[in-house]
Amino acid sequence: MAHDTSFTNQEFKVIGTRPPRPDGVDKVTGRAAYGADTFAPGQLVGLILRSPHAHAQIRKIDTSRAEKLKGVKAVITSDDLPDLTNGDRAMLDILENCMARGRALYDGHAVAAVAAIDAETARKALKLIKVDYKRLPHVTDVDEAVKPDAPIVQPYVRTAGVQPPPTKASNISQISEFGHGDVEAGFAQADFIVEESYKTEQTHQGYIEPHACLASVGPDGQGELWVTTQGHFTFRNQCAALLGMDVAKLKVTASEIGGGFGGKTHVWMEPVALALSRKANRPVKVVMSRDEVFRATGPTSSTSVDVKIGAKKNGRITAATATLRYQTGAFPGIWGMLGAMTAYACYDLKNVKTVGYNVLVNRPKVAAYRAPSAPMAAFAVESTIDLLAAKVGMEPVDFRIKNAAKKGTKASYGPTYGPIGIGPTLEAVKNHPHMRARLGKNQGRGMACGFWFNFGGQTCTDLNIGVDGTVNLTVGTVDVGGSRASLSLIAAEELGIPYERIKCNVADTSSLGHNDTTEGSRGTFSSGMATIFAARDAIEVLRERAAQTWEIDVKDVKWEGGRAVPKGVRHSNLGTLTLEELAAASPNTGGPIAGHNEVVADGAGVSFASHICDVEVDPETGATKVLRYTVVQDAGKAIHPDYVEGQLQGGAAQGIGWALNEEYIYGKDGRLQNPGFLDYRIPVCSDLPFIDTEILEIPNPNHPYGVRGVGETSIVPPLAAVGNAVSNAANVRLTHVPMSPPRILKAIKNRRSNATTG
Repeated sequence: MAHDTSFTNQEFKVIGTRPPRPDGVDKVTGRAAYGADTFAPGQLVGLILRSPHAHAQIRKIDTSRAEKLKGVKAVITSDDLPDLTNGDRAMLDILENCMARGRALYDGHAVAAVAAIDAETARKALKLIKVDYKRLPHVTDVDEAVKPDAPIVQPYVRTAGVQPPPTKASNISQISEFGHGDVEAGFAQADFIVEESYKTEQTHQGYIEPHACLASVGPDGQGELWVTTQGHFTFRNQCAALLGMDVAKLKVTASEIGGGFGGKTHVWMEPVALALSRKANRPVKVVMSRDEVFRATGPTSSTSVDVKIGAKKNGRITAATATLRYQTGAFPGIWGMLGAMTAYACYDLKNVKTVGYNVLVNRPKVAAYRAPSAPMAAFAVESTIDLLAAKVGMEPVDFRIKNAAKKGTKASYGPTYGPIGIGPTLEAVKNHPHMRARLGKNQGRGMACGFWFNFGGQTCTDLNIGVDGTVNLTVGTVDVGGSRASLSLIAAEELGIPYERIKCNVADTSSLGHNDTTEGSRGTFSSGMATIFAARDAIEVLRERAAQTWEIDVKDVKWEGGRAVPKGVRHSNLGTLTLEELAAASPNTGGPIAGHNEVVADGAGVSFASHICDVEVDPETGATKVLRYTVVQDAGKAIHPDYVEGQLQGGAAQGIGWALNEEYIYGKDGRLQNPGFLDYRIPVCSDLPFIDTEILEIPNPNHPYGVRGVGETSIVPPLAAVGNAVSNAANVRLTHVPMSPPRILKAIKNRRSNATTG
């Protein structure tokens, strides 16, 4: 069914208000059920044995003693997860990541699993499993992995994106190139050129709830999975494929989610839990420890980036290039490609070229972290933009305004932009009081821009009106940031009834058609679009029921203010019929009143943000304190401003932690040295200032309400905004994230040494 998605400047009645979130009471009282909070009669405890080596051949696994232990009901290895992927390499990679097949590819890689009557028995069983390993050479650093003599992580990988196609195995799984114009000619026109190299370390999303699931597979081949996930339909499809189950016979229910940020978009131990349950013929619960979350689930890429930008004396950029190397863990990914696509997306460039490398290393498979890959690319580009602005003699914000992309700009990654918000966010930054506040000793200010594509995708939604006029809205997109409130507001707006009359539910996979994973800032955009169309579908039924009641033509009935209203003077004596009245009469006028919609929600609308950061750097210790932080972002239309502000603040907070503290530290043995929040330090309240926000609304013409996704863009600028602020405070350019005290002290020491020798 075709729908009009053109934006109109309509007056909203409930959109833009700030009602309480419907799940709030359950969450603050502890009643909300998360991944580990459900139980089934006779359930077993599942535990996973993980490799202690970064790379090793598995010569033999002896599970016999574990199988004989009293209370153990199932033990599995990769033999219990045969390859049913029919040559689908991507699915085979998922299967191999869930359970090692012949080789352990990283510290923490699953090699076996047990299901037992309790945790103590399961732990004893793991100790009884004997694995004969032959250690192999490993590589964990992205720059080391691209060298010709580096150990090969996946012998089947041949570099894609180059001609002629290579015949030799490589750790570079893909090379992606984007851009237009002639960069050499552009650099020849430049009066100033800056070249710099940067590194960023691997970080974790830092969700507080670990991965957890309860799996149950019966002898009839039917199964259920209760799991913390951002995409239960995707989990169903992948788990069913890996275990040879019919998709329709595996029901997956998404629990409440204690944070995901992209890290709960992949299956990790869920197929293992299902395989254990199938073998034991009992439900099996698997809950990861924090150590397992760090060692065996998907963090970001670590990166190495080279940037070169040239500009004329008037501040106009003439050419820009970037070479971006992203490690993808032990399996191919798309992260270097995304970095290359987003690097210069904020700017209007005539000559631009970016090349992204996806590089395999002996680390866990990389997963998304909010706007995946964009923060690292922005750190390198936005740091270089500041250096170039200084050479030209312009203020950083003015330099960016002069070169900002606008409607009609050909984006560095290909398309031509429609209405976009990068210019307005920069103007808002320039005029913000924060930019005029005075700085003290050892303090610095930085700013940076960021971009994300956003995504729409497959969405299916039901709207059912009860006989009392209340509404059940059923969606398939997991609520990770307040979308149930936003979608209820949208339904209320369309139907013309109070927000309190709507109950929004996230359905299991047996109750709705397929919904893509909640990622790409698609939740409110895509389900919002489907909710609008489902509500309008229901309104057509309401108009028909009113017409039937009045015995007039349906074209003579309009819907406004939550009621059916007859058109024209000749029907003025009929009065009106409220939604409640029509609902109450529905059993006698044709039965239930409902609306439904399925849509591939294209046109998500790109998103831009500009950030300001003030810091103070202690020159004696290298410690950095963030004094003030401001986020300006285009939301298209803020459906529920509280949750939009929360997304902007959350992205900034995570970006600040990434910029200053967070990193995976691998030893020479290839093992992760800090797999826990004691040694991997995410920011707490005392580390952060209040993060100020300013929401701009440049409507997305592809959505009926003008909505753009907001959840990801604000993690993109912080690395560079903080980096520029720290560099200004310390009077030395920082090029390595995180900018931890030792790195800052080293940079200050090198500056002083160079000044002395100079």
